[in-house]
Parts: sequence; structure tokens; C-alpha cells
Amino acid sequence: MIAAEKIDQIIDRFQFLEAKMAQGDLGSEMVTLAREYAELKPVVETVSAYRTLLVEIDDAEAMLKDPEMKEMAEEELPDLRAALAASEEEVQLALLPKDAADARPAMLEIRPGTGGDEASLFAGDLLRMYQRYAEAQGWKFEILEESQTELGGVKEVVARIAGDGVFAKMKYESGVHRVQRVPETESGGRIHTSAATVAVLPEAEDVDVQINPSDLRIDTMRASGAGGQHVNTTDSAVRILHVPTGIIVVSAEKSQHRNREIAMQVLKTRLFDRERQKVNDERSADRKSQVGSGDRSERIRTYNFPQGRMTDHRINLTLYSLAQVMGGDLDETIAALTADAQATLLAEMSA
Repeated sequence: MIAAEKIDQIIDRFQFLEAKMAQGDLGSEMVTLAREYAELKPVVETVSAYRTLLVEIDDAEAMLKDPEMKEMAEEELPDLRAALAASEEEVQLALLPKDAADARPAMLEIRPGTGGDEASLFAGDLLRMYQRYAEAQGWKFEILEESQTELGGVKEVVARIAGDGVFAKMKYESGVHRVQRVPETESGGRIHTSAATVAVLPEAEDVDVQINPSDLRIDTMRASGAGGQHVNTTDSAVRILHVPTGIIVVSAEKSQHRNREIAMQVLKTRLFDRERQKVNDERSADRKSQVGSGDRSERIRTYNFPQGRMTDHRINLTLYSLAQVMGGDLDETIAALTADAQATLLAEMSA
């Protein structure tokens, strides 16, 4: 049963925002109000459709008492009640607690794990998979930092993804991704198992993290290493150490000013993620058993090339469409993960 009081609160808040925005001249407050208004609008539309169905059912049931209208009402009621059940489920989903970070851009970090050169090549495959997925979603995908191996694999990559609902979809990708295939460097045709680690962090805003300048140690240096960007061409690389946490961020683009901006943004995002993880762990002791926990040590997915199979171990989802998945078709997987997370929240709310 949907709590009418909660629905009334949401509608009252929406109407207040609507009236407030209509006044104009709100300055910087307008951005915050507009964001909340945009988030509430689809919820209010879903609730309005639900309430309309309730009225139509009441009217149809009243028509049962009229001999001339009874037959029509008996025909309409089954369809209306079926529509109400579906609408009620939509309202319940719309009323689920939202992660405040869902609408934010995301920082994507990919690093090879066990498996040597093959792990680095797989990390590069994952990077291209996410680039194609972002392109299909109409998102902006910007590589902030990338270090490559001599074979064209990825030592480490950090990218920023911006667009509608980026973190809401990408947050389920954090964890260990495992690949089973015959490496290009394998002459005997043996299947190897390698891994890469993916971290997806919601981008921090200035109000989220306050950094004391005295806690930072900032150095400039020359980019170096096989396959690194701008190798031996610039002394503008920036390395920032956040002394209290030991977090180190490096950016090696051509512009030292841009490097400082990138490194500070990545640092803020990692500190913000650190605080989010701390709060989440305190809130729920069993969080690690839940989809989307963000535990980067958890093996979440296996890509088996000989069988053309992708398996997500968190929800026991297996798809025999690996080529499409590696080509950026992640819609089915992410939809299933989202549905599972919503079902868990619904179960918790009704417990």
C-alpha cells in the first residue's frame, strides 16, 4: 500500500518549487531549485497517473449500481485494476530513496590486475567498451590520464564521463572484471585468465570536499615510461600527495595549469568517494553483499571469449552475446542490475 502522506508531501514540495521558480530573480539558488524540480517532475507525473486511475475505478464501481451502465463498467474494471497494479509498482519505484550522486558525472578508473600483458590489453578493451557505451548514451567521454604499454595495452587510465544520469548507470561497473581467452601473445592456443579493476566514482563538487592547502604536497615532474603520454616532451606533469590520506594523483597533459586542475578534481573525487564509502559502511553492515556496493575487490563479471559468454556473478546473469557487450551494448546488463537493486530496496522498505 502506498502511503498517501508521503505522496502529498512530494506534491506539496513540487508545487512550492514551481511557484518559487515562477518568481524569477533567484540568482544562484535557481540552479539548485531547478535540479530538484527536474528530479521531482517524473515522480509527480507517475503519482498523478496513479491517482487518476483510482478515480476512474471509483467511477466505474459506482456505475455498477446503474443497470444501464453496469455492463460497460464490468468490461472496464478488469483493465483498470490491472493498470492500477502496474501503476502502483511504478509509484513504489519512483518513491524509492535516490542516491544523491546518481545525476552526477563520473570518474572512471581502469587498472590491469593479474595477468601481465594480457591484463593490460584487457584493460584497454574495457576502456573501449565504456567509450562505445558512453557514445551510445549520448554522453561526453574525456580521457584525463592514460598510460599505455608497448603492446598497446593500458597501464592505467582515468576518464571523466558527463551526461544525463551517468553515475546512476555506471556505478554498477565497480569491481574486478575477469577475462578468459587465448592471448595474442600465446602461441600454444591455451586459454588464460586475467583481470582488470574498474572503479567508478561520482564526481565531487566544490561544496562536497574542503581541502586544506597545507595538507597537499604538489610537485612538477617529467612524464616518463613506455607508452606514456608526451614521453620526454614536457616537464609539466603534476603530482599531488594528500598527506592525511596518502592519496596520490598524477596528471601529465601538456599544460601544467590543466594538469593541476585535473589532478585536483580527481583528488576531490577520490576523497568524496572515500567519505561516501565510510557512510555507506556505517549505515549497512551487509552492504558488501548488495549490488552496487562499490567494493573494488569483488569479482563482479567474467568475459569468456571461447564461449562468447558474459556472466555477471552478482545477479547470476549470463548473456551469450559477448561481441555485442564488448562493443558497448551494456543496456541489458545495467538494466538487470538496476532492477535487482530496486527489488532489494523495495524488500527492505516493506520488511
